[in-house]
Amino acid sequence: MDYLDEEEAEQKTAVEEEIDELEEEIEKEGGKEMEVEAVNVRTAVRFLGLASVATALPFLIHIQLLTGPIVNAILILLLFLVGIRAALLVALIPSMMALAGGLLPAVLAPVIPFIMISNVLFILTIDQFYKVVKDEQKGYWLGVILGAALKFIFLFASVGFITKLILKKELAGVVTQMMSWPQFATAVAGGVIAWVVLKWLKKF
Repeated sequence: MDYLDEEEAEQKTAVEEEIDELEEEIEKEGGKEMEVEAVNVRTAVRFLGLASVATALPFLIHIQLLTGPIVNAILILLLFLVGIRAALLVALIPSMMALAGGLLPAVLAPVIPFIMISNVLFILTIDQFYKVVKDEQKGYWLGVILGAALKFIFLFASVGFITKLILKKELAGVVTQMMSWPQFATAVAGGVIAWVVLKWLKKF
């Protein structure tokens, strides 16, 4: 009888241990699910917040040297805080909002696709250099500077050509000026703003 009692006790202990292990696994899985949900909520909030600012800004501020750096900073923040898909999606919005909000004259509607492409080039360049260059800081700044240069060159060439075809000489000159060095300057300024914010958030 004593032998049977000991065997039953051992079996009971083994079962209890298995139950404890299962409960621990369930708690761990539940914790992981809660963490994933928290990350998803945080990502969604960041995306909606940044996208809303990028959408509303052209309606509120009609000064290129103020709007440009903020919009470029938002695109970079989306890249690092939410992901490249979100950044590329929002990269298509500001130019349309600038047209709707009056920052860009209505006659410049044909150049909107080129502005969108320039924003995409800017984001892709930063993303690529950040991933390829081993030093994250060097990769970031190389991406920002070269991305800004590509954006400026592409816009200056493409928009300059298009405006000469559809606009009068005087107005074409003004538009070409808008799409020249200010594009490089505002893109780099956006990179500086985004860098400060990301450092503050300890992403670098």
